Amino acid sequence: MTSKMTSTVTSRVASATSQAQSQPCDPMMSVKGLSWHLDDSTILNKISFSLKKGEMLGVIGPNGAGKSSLLRCLYRYIQPSAGEVLLQGRPLQEYGSREFAREVAVVLQDTPPHFAMTTGQLVAMGLTPHKGLLDFANKADIHRVNEAIAKVGLTHKANSLYDKLSGGEKQRALIARAIVQSPKLLILDEPTNHLDVRYQIQTLELVRSLGISVICSIHDLNLASALCDSLLMLNNGECVAYGSADKVLTQERISSVFGVCSQITPHPQHGRPLISYFYGYQDAEDSLHNSEGHNSESETGASEKDASEGGVSEVSHVS
Repeated sequence: MTSKMTSTVTSRVASATSQAQSQPCDPMMSVKGLSWHLDDSTILNKISFSLKKGEMLGVIGPNGAGKSSLLRCLYRYIQPSAGEVLLQGRPLQEYGSREFAREVAVVLQDTPPHFAMTTGQLVAMGLTPHKGLLDFANKADIHRVNEAIAKVGLTHKANSLYDKLSGGEKQRALIARAIVQSPKLLILDEPTNHLDVRYQIQTLELVRSLGISVICSIHDLNLASALCDSLLMLNNGECVAYGSADKVLTQERISSVFGVCSQITPHPQHGRPLISYFYGYQDAEDSLHNSEGHNSESETGASEKDASEGGVSEVSHVS
């Protein structure tokens, strides 16, 4: 490499570093000691993490770990019992409803019914936070809606009734609505639940490509590993690990939290953890039950023998 080329590269690196340092470093969202209690039960206990602007955080954990409850606290569906949640440095409660809707979009795993509404009309609802009460959609708005529909591969369903779509198509339509909403933070609760493998990958890649901050609960650990910048692992309402995929996804932790044996190797394409699971849990459980039943029968037979010989007075009294 010539000295001129070296100088040019060095100059570009220095310029990029300077720009990065000049950009605000406040996180998009900061969560400190968040807890939520329902009656006498602790659902979430002292959860803390932060999300940088433009990054994607995957929330993982077994069923009942508290993933959906955490997200509900973040998009203000439920009020935490304790802790602090800051959005761009401001407490969530300081945001008015319309302002919050301009900053945060939410896609839930349970698609709500929208009777007699076409896919295009549903997606256009994303314009609502940006429009006044009597404002009508203009050409730019219509283009924005059509572009979002195309991004999720539903152009051919734009005039179809939303309620006639498949589960996966409904989920993609809701993501298109969120795209039209133009938020700075997108929160998704199991967005790949009803999708086949291709659309699972494509949907999360699309979400990443939006260039906004994302918090997403995901069941598939390999998807989370491949596409999230950082992971938050929950179990029994507590954070058991938080950080990059290679730090969070260890064989020991997966065994402890999910109760499965696995082997982790670098993915051949992106190098992040690739989890291979071992099988045979049902056979092992059946063997355990059979063993317990055999032991129980043996103990019962021994007790009856002892009782007949006068060895165990309690058994003879019961009869």
